[in-house]
Amino acid sequence: MTPSAQRGPSPPAVFRLARDLPPGRYGILEVFQGLDRVPPFKKYPGSVTDHRRLVRDTKVEIARRRGEWMYVAPHRVPADADSRWRPITARGDCIVVSGQHLRESPAMVLYMDVLHELYHVVQRRQGRELWDEKYAYVDRPTELEAYQFAIDEARRLGVKDPFLREYLRVAWVGARDHRRMLANLGVRPG
Repeated sequence: MTPSAQRGPSPPAVFRLARDLPPGRYGILEVFQGLDRVPPFKKYPGSVTDHRRLVRDTKVEIARRRGEWMYVAPHRVPADADSRWRPITARGDCIVVSGQHLRESPAMVLYMDVLHELYHVVQRRQGRELWDEKYAYVDRPTELEAYQFAIDEARRLGVKDPFLREYLRVAWVGARDHRRMLANLGVRPG
């Protein structure tokens, strides 16, 4: 999910990354400082009390594995997991991020990723299935909603479609499905 250009748009100044934390499990605000003070945080579904619980109870696990990825830890390994994706599981709400991604990826990419993944935490708390195999990844309602949430914030910050196109280029999505995902999310193809 990392656009090739390391320069580019920036997240709000109040959002800071603790890039040098060693692998382990942390509170979400220890890793993504100020996340609870950015404008979209208040837009997550739920009440102010729900939002407080969200930051109080959501953990972030910084994994030793290499790669540029972030995901919500499943409670059990999903059926579509394979040798490329051996997910870390957790009982509670936990977002897993590779240490490499946290240290090396552009701040805007990490900002969009955590907004997206925290949206998934909210969806799961609502009882929704995050890995619903009835849908292709690029058509899955939970994915589209979470991506749209992050894209809407990026656009509010002035991020242009070329950056968003690259952001939405994920390793497990081929070119045709990438174009469909862009169309599903209202991002102009290149």
